[in-house]
Amino acid sequence: QDKLVESGGGSVQAGGSLRLSCAASGYRATDYCMGWFRQAPGKERERVATIDGYGTITYADSVKGRFTISKDRAENTLYLQMNSLKSEDTAMYYCAADPYGLPPCPDIYEYNLWGQGTQVTVSS
Repeated sequence: QDKLVESGGGSVQAGGSLRLSCAASGYRATDYCMGWFRQAPGKERERVATIDGYGTITYADSVKGRFTISKDRAENTLYLQMNSLKSEDTAMYYCAADPYGLPPCPDIYEYNLWGQGTQVTVSS
């Protein structure tokens, strides 16, 4: 069974850092598109960063220069390094994948494999 499990969330003060991990199982997820998304209370889920099978990366404008997405093919794991965190980064963060999908990474609504989410809270 294909599965994604996130970890690494927590509470941090503004300006701090966190590293999220997303361990995939069931298929070679890191060979295809994966991404990080977030949803704050009362807001729609939004794309944070994606990386496709060729390693092409996209970032939301709000996180460019602060967040870095990466993957470890040997561990079949996706990461999100978050630096210079702001209060507006507070949200539930989700890992998602487009199993066997070809590049480029699809629109948010086309991801059909999601993790359970990990909470990130940034206090000012």
